[in-house]
Amino acid sequence: MSSILTNTGAMTALQSLKMVNRDLGSTQNMISTGKRVDNAKSNAAVWAISTAMESDVAGFKKISESLSLGQATIDVARKGAETVTDLLTQVKEKVIAAQEENVDRAKIQTDIVALRDQVSAVVNASQFNGQYMLDHQDTTSDSGSINILASIDRSSNGIVTSTDINVSKQDLSTKALTAGSVSVDSTTTGGVADGATSTVAAFVEDTAGGLTAGNTYQFTSGGGIALSEDVAYVAREGDTLEDVTAGLVLKMNAQAAEDGVDVSFAQTSTAGEIQMTNNTGATITVAAAEFQQAALDGSEDDGDVGGRLDYLNDIDVTSQAGADAALAAIDGLIDIAIDSAAAFGSSQMRLETQSDFVSGLTDALKSGIGTLVDADMEETSAKLQALQVQQQLAVQALSIANQAPQSLLSLFR
Repeated sequence: MSSILTNTGAMTALQSLKMVNRDLGSTQNMISTGKRVDNAKSNAAVWAISTAMESDVAGFKKISESLSLGQATIDVARKGAETVTDLLTQVKEKVIAAQEENVDRAKIQTDIVALRDQVSAVVNASQFNGQYMLDHQDTTSDSGSINILASIDRSSNGIVTSTDINVSKQDLSTKALTAGSVSVDSTTTGGVADGATSTVAAFVEDTAGGLTAGNTYQFTSGGGIALSEDVAYVAREGDTLEDVTAGLVLKMNAQAAEDGVDVSFAQTSTAGEIQMTNNTGATITVAAAEFQQAALDGSEDDGDVGGRLDYLNDIDVTSQAGADAALAAIDGLIDIAIDSAAAFGSSQMRLETQSDFVSGLTDALKSGIGTLVDADMEETSAKLQALQVQQQLAVQALSIANQAPQSLLSLFR
């Protein structure tokens, strides 16, 4: 049956043309955007996954910037610590030179003061964008470490958390020591025979698992050991018992050398313990109150507790006793600077490794996103040409179908 009202062939050809045009538009969009999935309508599941991954890539780009800033900050600190080490080595050369009696010790002392001032200048200059790593500007507000954003972690439930790399500051300043009152005795021993080595002090942590910046640890002179001056160490932010005992041991050995008392002090393998070797020729009785520690009571100046190189201010080689004391202490100061530079070097290496990892991870994420959403351009090009041919044929078929009613006119001639 033929009808001039309903042209079934034309309708079929029109539907085919619409489908071809729709596919052709989708293929042309792939070519123009380069993506097989560019919105949620294209493929909701793939689009959701790729969008989440793209947000992670954007986050890792910011992490790379954070790591670059951290690397620059630590690099400045490391170079500063290495320079301080070099300067302290020059101080050691001057101290050794002062051991000879037939030298102008006053001029040597002038050189040492100049080197000490240069150490202070290096420490003060070793900052990046206002971040000091070799000097605690104010222990009440300036923490003993910095956190550098290193990664973002997405858990299986979709929760995203950040991970930091903590880098400890290394106080190499020469600020004068400000000690608080001392009232609590440490654990002490009794007599130490001539030629014997014994533990004479054992300090403890004053808080759960740590120390409080500003707390004072002190050896009081005038007891059995009979040094001429008190020796004190004030805890800084981030200090451990090892730091406390190392600081006291350095100063006590220097004071003993200056006083000509034939005793030496050292740390033990137990945190907080100090042992003494007695070579005086007689037994030394250590009084219970000679070694003390005190927690903050609010009266101390805990905003400026001095620098770890504060003993540089006490070096005076104009006398033989002073030269002996300086020689006993200088290696300890050099060790502090060396340990600081090494700590920064380790942190810098870790930051560089993390930076390389983040860079590689970002590339891997981008590749994964591309696998999910990028169009295969070779396949898309071939498909485009095929659809263009189909479009032409569909138009031709529709044209033929539209001419079918014309044949009905011959029936009425």
